[in-house]
Amino acid sequence: MVRGADSATILFMGTYPPRECGIATFTKDLSTSIEKRFTPSLKSRILAINKNGINIYNYPHEVIYQLSDTEQEDYIKIAEKINENKSIKLVSIQHEFGIFGGKYGSYLLDFLEHIKKPVIITFHSVLPNPKPELKEVVRKIAEKVKTIVIMNKLGINILRKDYDVKTDIKVIPHGIPSVSFQEPIVAKQKLDYDNKIILSSFGMLSSGKGYEYAIEALPKVVEKFPNLLYLIVGETHPVVRKKEGETYRNYLEKRIKELGLQKNVRFYNKYLTLKEILKFLTASDIYISPSKDPNQITSGTLAYAMGCGRAIVSTPMLHALDAVNDERGLLVKFDDSNSFSEAIIKILSDNKLKENMEKNNYAFTRKMTWKNIAMAYKKLFENHIQIPEIHEKILPKINTFHLKRLTDNFGIIQFANYVKPDIESGYTLDDNARALTASVMLYNKTRNEDYLRFIKIYLDYISYVQKDDGKIYNYVDKNKNIDFDNFSEEAYGRVMKALGFVIMQQSLPKNLIKKAEDIFLKSLNISNDIKYPRAVASVLIGMYFYNKARYSEKNMILIRKLADYLCSLFDKYSRDGWHWFEPYLTYSNSKLSEALFYSYISTQNRKYLETASLTLNFLITKTFDKDLFVPISNKWHYHDGERSYYDQQPVEAGSMISTLLLAHRVLNNNIYKRHALKTFQWFLGANMMSQALYDDISGGCHDGLGEKCVNMNQGAESTLSYLLARLSLGEF
Repeated sequence: MVRGADSATILFMGTYPPRECGIATFTKDLSTSIEKRFTPSLKSRILAINKNGINIYNYPHEVIYQLSDTEQEDYIKIAEKINENKSIKLVSIQHEFGIFGGKYGSYLLDFLEHIKKPVIITFHSVLPNPKPELKEVVRKIAEKVKTIVIMNKLGINILRKDYDVKTDIKVIPHGIPSVSFQEPIVAKQKLDYDNKIILSSFGMLSSGKGYEYAIEALPKVVEKFPNLLYLIVGETHPVVRKKEGETYRNYLEKRIKELGLQKNVRFYNKYLTLKEILKFLTASDIYISPSKDPNQITSGTLAYAMGCGRAIVSTPMLHALDAVNDERGLLVKFDDSNSFSEAIIKILSDNKLKENMEKNNYAFTRKMTWKNIAMAYKKLFENHIQIPEIHEKILPKINTFHLKRLTDNFGIIQFANYVKPDIESGYTLDDNARALTASVMLYNKTRNEDYLRFIKIYLDYISYVQKDDGKIYNYVDKNKNIDFDNFSEEAYGRVMKALGFVIMQQSLPKNLIKKAEDIFLKSLNISNDIKYPRAVASVLIGMYFYNKARYSEKNMILIRKLADYLCSLFDKYSRDGWHWFEPYLTYSNSKLSEALFYSYISTQNRKYLETASLTLNFLITKTFDKDLFVPISNKWHYHDGERSYYDQQPVEAGSMISTLLLAHRVLNNNIYKRHALKTFQWFLGANMMSQALYDDISGGCHDGLGEKCVNMNQGAESTLSYLLARLSLGEF
């Protein structure tokens, strides 16, 4: 990796909007997601391909080159221009045979013969059993590129066996937009279809789509579900319209009349925006993919539908064979309307089956969101070029929508089913303490008085669970019943830290500060009996905050007592190769080091600083793999055992960021700030699964990173861990 270098430019070669073409949409989505996710390290620029040398398009500024597909000499000239452009480091070609000139797109070979930049190529089609001429073109393309990207693992065997391709092949799925999971009824109401069962298909219309078989399946379905409506969304493909006009659409409309389905089928004959596509998909009960091409290896429309969490009925084209199983949808026979009827009726007759398919498809496709696909392509680029090590400066905008959704008039609800608050899970002191801290930070940043209301809600919750003896209890059920049988030292410590933070503020109304201080002082005596290390650390940090506002020697005595206790644990358990406070690493580990940094600020005791620095540096060695943050999972890491790498939790990343930023402040060492920024990237996809945990649509954070996928639920702990980390980073 290169430090401090200029950004690297990736040139994407393909069709591009406003040209109406599936490849154009893909090129736009991929290049935009790369630019958005990795600015300033990477920039995206476009080489747009025009049909027959005719440019009727008003291209945007990122299109810096254009190419006529039918002018063979242009392929050579444009390659030479790119070679002269020093800022372009790599060319990413979006390949479909029909968009390049020559037989089977052979003119592309002229470009590849002359280009001197590294090239990767994404094959949007991989045709089995090729004719000799087609095989020769594909083989020559493969010989001249660094890596071939395909979107379906079934294509690997085809390229290796049918084409004898030796080039490196990577599987990166078709990207999909990020949408929050919702049941169809929500979107139906917006379309005024809330009394309808909606089937849908979308894409550019052409005779190979097989819509006639889906239409001919409907009489049997309508007999059982008369309120059914099948939406066929999308205009006729421009190339098809130029050659055939609207022959295929007219044929379909004729069949609809013959079958008496005029009230059950509706066309939307237009080129759709992404917003319109998602509007129709999210309103659908079942998505129908009736392709007649068994060799179709990629279907963007199928990927989008699965990404919206829709149940699927599809013919067994190659993409569907790879992506659709009985848990996500049903495969039907080609050219068989009865098969369509049976599958549609089966799903609509079993609500539980349909709901499971919806949730399974949504979960299965989280790795395919554009921000995750951008991460996968960036990792591929790094195999071939040096990408400057410039930490991304454009952080996600602060989004509090999910925080507000989880919060009712009593407090913040503990868990969520996907993004829907699960009131059955009740409320916890842990979460309300975190939410209190976040709301104070949000108020300080915005001076928006809405956050004062939230501060009051969380303070009222804390007051509600405090008994006369000062103990503050953790769990309250949905009926507001407090669990007095279980006192949590850790939750107590966390709330003392949050209350101390409130008391330290000068910006808050005095009545809120007084309420926080009354609760804090009433519970302070409990700290004398606390022994759990993380609880001690949290109380210590809370005392630091409180002492900033209400300095006293009595406070200093308690700070030293708690800090000495942590140091005694370090002395007890530390040994060669294991510089820690316990014989294991669990969660929120860095809080122990952080507490001693705060103790040093208060007391200037060098022992606290040395122990804090030594333990944090030890934790860094255990949780960073080169540039990747790899937090301790919820399977604890014992000093004499192997560590587990999965079921990583957002709370660990959030804690680490807070500690690293404090270490940077205390030690004035930029390496800690760089580590903090790297750790934050864990939320955005720089992790072992290359999957984002933060959902920028909902403003929530997924509950964990498993070995195969993220946890779909977005509960309070994970969402607040992300939000506190983002707020701590400020305007970095």
